[in-house]
Amino acid sequence: QVQLVESGGGLVQPGGSLRLSCAASGSIFSIYAMGWYRRAPGKQRELVATITAGGSTNYADSVKGRFTISRDNAKNTVYLQMNSLKPEDTAVYYCNTPRASLTWGQGTQVTVSS
Repeated sequence: QVQLVESGGGLVQPGGSLRLSCAASGSIFSIYAMGWYRRAPGKQRELVATITAGGSTNYADSVKGRFTISRDNAKNTVYLQMNSLKPEDTAVYYCNTPRASLTWGQGTQVTVSS
């Protein structure tokens, strides 16, 4: 069973940047496509970025041009670089496969506020 641990969240001012990390246990991590999700207060969880095992990426329109997803298979880790953050990016961020097939981690809180 792959376990996911997200980290790197925090409080940042609008226009700022954060880099999130998702560490996965298990040696088969490299074969999974992975994604970053977020759940804002009062809203459903949404998928904002995905990366295939081969490194192809895709983004939700709301984050395109500002967020970058990447992965380091040797470290069993997927990252989300978030730039030009907006208050509407405030949410708990999670990683999982694009089909949400793994057990959810605890997530990491991102708060964008002045």
